[in-house]
Amino acid sequence: MSERYERGEKLLRKIDGDKVADNLIADYERIAPDFTRYLIEFAFGEIYAREGDLRQKELVAIASLATMGGCDKQLGTHVRGAFNVGLTEAEVVEAVMTLIPYIGFPKALNAMAVVKKIVDKRAT
Repeated sequence: MSERYERGEKLLRKIDGDKVADNLIADYERIAPDFTRYLIEFAFGEIYAREGDLRQKELVAIASLATMGGCDKQLGTHVRGAFNVGLTEAEVVEAVMTLIPYIGFPKALNAMAVVKKIVDKRAT
């Protein structure tokens, strides 16, 4: 395992938790092991490992995924990650609210539905 992979896996586990990391690796182990290696080494081992606040990085990920649309599973993962690195429900909701004039109500509504689903699940 490379240093980038080890650094990336550590950050992945910190942000998304062991269950998500284990599932991600297991899901693609047989069919495309390089896929997860690239994701872990590059996205987490290089980009997320750069200098800066993980809270801010998660807000950027949430805004980007909401803007793209059609990325509900990944958006949900990053909303949970945002909570794991210390963002509050109010901060995540406000981030989505701020997107309304830029991405429109339909995409913002879809993103807010993802946030609501995760907030509701956390409350139970």
